[in-house]
Amino acid sequence: MRVVPLGALSRRSRSHEGAPSRRSGRQSGAMLLAVVPVVFALAGCNRSTNESAPPGTEAVPSATAPAGAPANAQSQIERGKMLVIGGGCHDCHTPKTMTARGPEADMSKMLSGHPESEGVPQPFKGASGPYTIHINDHLTAWSGAWGVSFAANLTPDQNTGLGIWTEDMFLNALKQGKHMGTSRPILPPMPWNWYGQLPDEDLKAMFAYLKSIPPIANRVPVPLDPSGKPIEEPQ
Repeated sequence: MRVVPLGALSRRSRSHEGAPSRRSGRQSGAMLLAVVPVVFALAGCNRSTNESAPPGTEAVPSATAPAGAPANAQSQIERGKMLVIGGGCHDCHTPKTMTARGPEADMSKMLSGHPESEGVPQPFKGASGPYTIHINDHLTAWSGAWGVSFAANLTPDQNTGLGIWTEDMFLNALKQGKHMGTSRPILPPMPWNWYGQLPDEDLKAMFAYLKSIPPIANRVPVPLDPSGKPIEEPQ
């Protein structure tokens, strides 16, 4: 008769008791691995189109575009607006109101040019000195050796602004320095020679913006020569 030590019985007992536990653990792990791909697949099905798109590629609707307006047309107008602001067009073409801080743009008359109500100021005749160029409080009438020039009405008013202008006329005016692209010279301080060096697409964007703003009826005087006479027949 073989005598088995009590320690060996204890070890065998623990070994048999642990075996089912290891099998159960392996079965549970296999089931978990099988379920995980299903969970991720379901989660992917529930994602929206924007969530699955790479960051920065989502389509963002314009906050200012009217319903049905082409996005590219709206972006051209917005670019034109920024070019008009950055180009300082309001400095001369928007009438001012005088404040404690000096003249400030009156945006109710935005880009409407020299106010018709101010009349036609004559060339400045003062004592000679280092200052030979003078301007009015609106910054819309400039007197110098060339005579007097008046800031044009850039709104799309049909009779007094850019209403009848075409895109080609606008581009030619800024490239050739001629009113409406073909007639009298554009006088100082209008920096047409700098604006004319911008790419055509930028000039077209500026024109598109100017045609989109509210029209304001305001007839700007014809420039004057040094003697105070109009350089062409008033319209």
